[in-house]
Amino acid sequence: MEIKTYESVDETRGRILDAAEVRFRTYGYGKTTMVEIASDVSMSAANLYRFFASKLDIGAAMAQSCFSERHKVLDEVAQMPGLSAAQRLEQFVLTLLRHTHEQFSAEPKINELVETIITHRQDLVQAKMDSDQKLVVMILQQGKDSGEFDIDDIEMTAEAVRTATVKFCMPLFMCMYPLEEFERMAKQVVQLLLKGLLKRA
Repeated sequence: MEIKTYESVDETRGRILDAAEVRFRTYGYGKTTMVEIASDVSMSAANLYRFFASKLDIGAAMAQSCFSERHKVLDEVAQMPGLSAAQRLEQFVLTLLRHTHEQFSAEPKINELVETIITHRQDLVQAKMDSDQKLVVMILQQGKDSGEFDIDDIEMTAEAVRTATVKFCMPLFMCMYPLEEFERMAKQVVQLLLKGLLKRA
């Protein structure tokens, strides 16, 4: 007697997102259709729309998942024990760079999805920026509390740090240089920033 197994909604959505990611990375967001994604998960297009209202919704769900994983990685760095605030800030920027480079340098077609999210789902982009801001504020506050950093306005300073290091977290830039060159540039920028942050003896 055949025993039927049933997926939960979350499991089905997960399979759809996995299939869509393969399509987006291989063929690009623009050339991928809902019909193709549905076929990859062995369901009809009509059934696929029960789980995602549009291809943009699939892309947004993928972006949210990536942002969540990214935040988890960066939060661990921001709270890494045994480091000075200066060391933690450098590791934060380098980790952000390495994570972005790993995700996007080898598969430029995924940048089509990045461009789409930036254009059509600025709420997600803003949420990611707000998340980064909070983590940089955390690091700077640690430095101020320990007497390592001399900072008057932490929020404004955090925004300036993010602006100065934006090149190292933009997917569209990742194909420009090998990782080693990016790391060299990132370290130079962080050292320059630290000259303005460190408290003078």
